[in-house]
Amino acid sequence: MEQLVILSKLEQEYLLGAIEAALQVREPRRFFLWTQGQLQALLPHRILVCLHFGPAGEVLHVECVHGTVLGEAALARLADPVDGLAVRLARHCLGAAPGCAPAALEAEPAAPRHPLAAFQPELRAARLDNVLLHGTERLPGGASCFALFGMPHRPGPRQGYFLELLLPHLHLALMRLRADAEGEAYAGVAAAGQPARPRRQVSQRELEILHWVREGKSNDEVGQILGISGYTVKNHLQRIYKTLGVSNRAQAVAHGISLRLLASASAPPMRRQ
Repeated sequence: MEQLVILSKLEQEYLLGAIEAALQVREPRRFFLWTQGQLQALLPHRILVCLHFGPAGEVLHVECVHGTVLGEAALARLADPVDGLAVRLARHCLGAAPGCAPAALEAEPAAPRHPLAAFQPELRAARLDNVLLHGTERLPGGASCFALFGMPHRPGPRQGYFLELLLPHLHLALMRLRADAEGEAYAGVAAAGQPARPRRQVSQRELEILHWVREGKSNDEVGQILGISGYTVKNHLQRIYKTLGVSNRAQAVAHGISLRLLASASAPPMRRQ
């Protein structure tokens, strides 16, 4: 018998806010802000991996959203479309009998019969405490799955219920992102709400700074990495804000993601001191 979940008044407000905000998610910047805002209020987590599978089970699209520092090796280990942990977890759950998802795995040792017990050593090695995931059934456009890694508390039926309620909105948002990435949604169209292009071309040094800001580095830390002063980094950031039409670091990162300024660039090398 399924456990009855009764939402508190605050949880109802958070859920309604998350659903209303999801209706406006049509490009990467809004998706980033939504997952780091309204979604975090209901389901706090460190990393969200979104997967879209084709009819034959092939990975068509991967989105990895995180507000913390995540190195390239850790990102590949988690979200690699061929053998990433998130991909294998999703395939395991989507291929299991109905009722496997939403599925949760906590940091503490799991019972041998737990459907995800085999993945626990790898999860602990990645220093990701808890994971909660849910996916759609096979749909004409392909199935999707969403895995929340690094949850601060053990996920239970309540968290699974929240994710189940938000699943349609996550799925639609992911489909819009994929269409946008392929140029199908806004090709040649100045759509309402589409992010404005930069007023000038962003320089390579500014892209380097924006990359390290996205990784959570302070001005002084960025300066040490690039061999410049923290004050110089601050001046560069002010020019970046003006160029992108934003007013703070979070908006600059979100706008840079929406314009795909950071999507394909690899991490700039750290300078040796």
